[in-house]
Amino acid sequence: MRLKGKVALVTGAGGGFGEGIAETYAREGAKVCVADIRKAEAERVAKRIGGGAIAVACDVAKKADVDAMVAACAKELGGLDIVVNNAGTTHKNQSLLALDEAAFDRLYAVNVKSIYLMTLATVPALQARGGGSIINVGSTAGLRPRPGLTWYNGTKGAVNLLSKSMAVELAPMKIRVNCICPVIGETGLLEMFMGVPDTPENRARFIATIPLGRMSKPQDIANAALWLASDEASFITGVELPVDGGRCV
Repeated sequence: MRLKGKVALVTGAGGGFGEGIAETYAREGAKVCVADIRKAEAERVAKRIGGGAIAVACDVAKKADVDAMVAACAKELGGLDIVVNNAGTTHKNQSLLALDEAAFDRLYAVNVKSIYLMTLATVPALQARGGGSIINVGSTAGLRPRPGLTWYNGTKGAVNLLSKSMAVELAPMKIRVNCICPVIGETGLLEMFMGVPDTPENRARFIATIPLGRMSKPQDIANAALWLASDEASFITGVELPVDGGRCV
């Protein structure tokens, strides 16, 4: 078990990539705090993966929620070694002139402000354990943006760059920070990213831009998150890791 004795906090773990990461971490021996804005989904995942997992409802854009979540994790699981900032949202694929201000603000609050809030809340807990691993889920959208998702692309560009800057600043504390950059994936947000109905024909248009010929799956992202959190990656920090089937080549 590659994460035996570790405690991990995964946001947005009530489905999609986050659920895959939480399940994989539990299977590899970690105690997992399953966090999601949807309490019922967090509870569903925590119950299914077992292994001492706990479920916490949290809006990662709200400081009070984030602080309470980290406190619960420390109290119930005994500390914190791994933080996965996976929670995120998007807007419908559309003209950059069409997004209203409220949607723009929510997008940046969930995708970017959350990294700030989570860092403030989790770094002391990681320091108390002598260091740890922070994994931010960015996107290929921040490396090779698609049209129609301009404002979303901007948030993920911020996540990608923040990860590298955090890595340098937190290295003296023995806290590693890395960023996973998935390509478009088979998750609940798929239709929003495509901006069209989820049909085989529409999927084919997007898959045509991915050399390995398919979209990403939760297990693809979970495999990368497992390696980055493990001791095997103990000398890896500041990396933007595309999990993209060659999309960014």
